Amino acid sequence: MEFTAKLNYVRVSPQKVRLVLDLIKGRRVEEALDTLLYAKKGIAPKLYKLLRSAVENANYASAEKGLDIDVDRLYVKRAVANDGPRMKRIRPAPMGRAYHYQRRISHVEIALEEKAGRNGEAGLVQTVQEGAPAKKPVRRVVKKAPAKKKAAAKKPEAKKSAAKKPAKKKKK
Repeated sequence: MEFTAKLNYVRVSPQKVRLVLDLIKGRRVEEALDTLLYAKKGIAPKLYKLLRSAVENANYASAEKGLDIDVDRLYVKRAVANDGPRMKRIRPAPMGRAYHYQRRISHVEIALEEKAGRNGEAGLVQTVQEGAPAKKPVRRVVKKAPAKKKAAAKKPEAKKSAAKKPAKKKKK
């Protein structure tokens, strides 16, 4: 199950928000909160508060709706920053002219999901039936990437000789 929290009309450009959101995508909630706590970007405290809100939404669903959710296994599934409406502004320029510019606004959404445990589905415990053979763990073989060929060595550049100076004239 997915738990979301939204933050609309934030007075920061979406590009700046995406820089911070890329730091927390796919991470566990605890790790993401620590990352946001120590990030040096101005939007980080607002994103920290938004992520806490998403965690509280998960707690609420766990308590009120009777869902079995382990908050320690939540991770950031999706973190998106979209464009909001732009504010058009004018700045005075020399010689009676005007420069037009835009103030960007963003809408941020964070979605959390519970990681599936070893038994398969998240939050559900599978029981092993008696007499059924136990599944063996699957071994994954990781292949190494082939070694890259070295580039051919460059020939050393020819040395340039110093230009000859004209001989000095003798004074009489």
